[in-house]
Parts: sequence; C-alpha cells; structure tokens
Amino acid sequence: MPLNALRAFEAVGKQLSFTGGASLLSVSQSAMSRHVGALEDLLGKQLFERDSGRLSLTPAGQELLGVVGKSFERIEQTMNAIRDESVPARAVRLHVPHTFLQLLFMPMLGEFRREHPDIRLDIYSANVTGLPQNEIDMAIVYDRPNIDDWVTDLLWMVRVEPLCSPETAKAAHGKSMGAFLASQELLHLKLDNQPRELLWNDYLRRNHITETAQSGLAFDTSVAVARYAMASGGVMLGDVDMFAPDIAEGRLVAPYDSVIEDGYGYYLKLRADDLGDPAIAAFRSWLIGRFADFGGRGG
Repeated sequence: MPLNALRAFEAVGKQLSFTGGASLLSVSQSAMSRHVGALEDLLGKQLFERDSGRLSLTPAGQELLGVVGKSFERIEQTMNAIRDESVPARAVRLHVPHTFLQLLFMPMLGEFRREHPDIRLDIYSANVTGLPQNEIDMAIVYDRPNIDDWVTDLLWMVRVEPLCSPETAKAAHGKSMGAFLASQELLHLKLDNQPRELLWNDYLRRNHITETAQSGLAFDTSVAVARYAMASGGVMLGDVDMFAPDIAEGRLVAPYDSVIEDGYGYYLKLRADDLGDPAIAAFRSWLIGRFADFGGRGG
C-alpha cells in the first residue's frame, strides 16, 4: 500500500489545500502533488476537483478520505496501546440529538456506564436532522427512513400531537381542533434545510384541516419549543413519548386525542466495518435491547 501517498492525500483532503497539507506534514507542496497524483494514477480515479484555484473532493475522494483518516487513527492508537499498556482503549464517538440527549438518553447513559465501565464514550450533540458532519463512530439520528451505506437500526418512531400549557388548553373548550389551532400561535421545530412550517403543515393536512401554519416562533430543538409553550403559551407539535413526564405531571396538555406517526424516527447508525469493534458492538446491542424494553416503544 502506498502509505506515504495515502498520508499526503489525507492531509490535503482535510485542508482542501496542497499548501495547507504540505505545511501539516512539513514537506514541500510539489511532493504532496506528486504523491496525490501517483495515488490517482494507481486508482484510476480523480480524487480532487481543481477549479480556479479551489480544491474540492470528488465522490471517490470523499469515500477514501473517511476510511483513510479512520485507519491511520486506529493504527496509531493500537501502536500506542502496544507500546504503553497504560494507554486506555480509544473512546467511541457518539452523536446524540440535543432533545433526545437531555430528556431521554442521559439516564440511560448512566445505566450503560454502570454495566460497561470499561467502555469509553465521547458524546457529541448538535441540532441536525440526519447525520452530523463531524467525525463520529456512531450516531443516533432524528430523520425519516432513508437508504445509505450505514448500518441502521430503528429505535422508535415518533408519535406527535398538539401539546400546550394547561392555561392555553382552556381555549380549546367547545372548539374543533382546527378552530382552536387557528386561534393560537403555532410553535415550530426547525429542521435542517427544510421549511420552518414543514411538520405543522403536514400534520394539518393529514388531519384534513385547511389552515396553514405560516406564522409563529421557530426553535432548533424540541426541548426549547416545549419550554416556551409551558412558560409563554402557544401550541407545539410534540412527541408524546419524549414528553410523557411533562404530560403526566400536567405541565403539558393534549387538548385533543389526535396522535399520529409523522414519518420521523430515531435511528442508530454506524459503519458496517465498525461492527467488528467490540466496544461499538457492545453499545449497539445494549441500546437496541434497551429500546426494545422502553415502554413498548422500541424498534
């Protein structure tokens, strides 16, 4: 394997610059260019697009960069562990959506740590739909079903209905759901690269309500939507399982019995070549089993 060429490609790919990659490895720019050119010749594929001085990865380059970077990292970690037995095993990098982490996953995480104290986890959280851009080993994602190269396990499907404070719910007495919602501020969960009113308009359409949700505040996490609804009014479209404690304790009220599955769910995703990692395999098995037992809601 052309290890020097692969290392050069990784450096250029991360920097998207031959100059930056050369600086990273303390070699000349011409040497970097020769290494990457030799690798492209070996593969018979172009790894970078060069357009007016700007460098970008081709699809082949994107695929190779993720594998190369991860492979070098694991080689280095394994060599460190062999050289110095005091070096702990690498941490598994896990992405968890913010609301899921705060409302549901944190107590579960404590259980996992008690059962598997030897497995190190680094938890990341970002307000994204689907997979995050940062380097991770596993991700719990909020998304609609899709087909990609990742191993995907359904944890649960989201079930939503209008939720609001008890004070706001008083206005629903004697009104149809359509009339009640038309009189209230609708609170939105803003999904990445989607219209702010997407979830509400889909819900209204499926309940044969002709009004559309054009106004109201939008937040980037469900927990922020819920906190606003409880403190300041408005109606959210909430996951009845995620917010079950708030509903049970009366902080949130469902004025109408109108629960639907909106097509979104929480999925665990990881790369197929990581299934052989004992720590990742153990966490995957534990999480799937935990959600299979979680209130009958597991997938």
